[in-house]
Amino acid sequence: MSEKFEAIKIEEIIKSIPHRYPLLLVDRIIAMEPNKSVVGIKNVTFNEPHFMGHFPEAPIMPGVLIIEAMAQTSAIMVVKSANFKAEEKLVYFMSIDNVKFRKPVVPGDVLELHIEVLQNRGPVWKFAGTGIVDGQKVTEAEFSAMLVDKNRAR
Repeated sequence: MSEKFEAIKIEEIIKSIPHRYPLLLVDRIIAMEPNKSVVGIKNVTFNEPHFMGHFPEAPIMPGVLIIEAMAQTSAIMVVKSANFKAEEKLVYFMSIDNVKFRKPVVPGDVLELHIEVLQNRGPVWKFAGTGIVDGQKVTEAEFSAMLVDKNRAR
């Protein structure tokens, strides 16, 4: 019998990754299979600072921030999967490939961030991510990241 997954809420998210307002882009983790997959939630609100300039008359979430939200969701899974202390490590982008934006993400949307691990070799992880709003795919990408010691990151 498998255990039921308990959502990871914002209090635990901020213990897992170093991002803070205005760049913390994950509100909750609703599903996770360690080392394999994770689903995060980003509640998109008009109060976010990027909407002041992107675009004032027709606000849409910048694509780069959707990809960043995918990366943060992935980082949370990595931190929860690997046995290390989050305060000692950072997860850095290495590559972003095959990005497609299929539909705008706008204030009021609940962006689901579905991430699958494609490969893990030591500190290097490769992922496939899909952004979904109201059951429709809005974004997809493949990306890789590396775990680094915080004291070696500079």
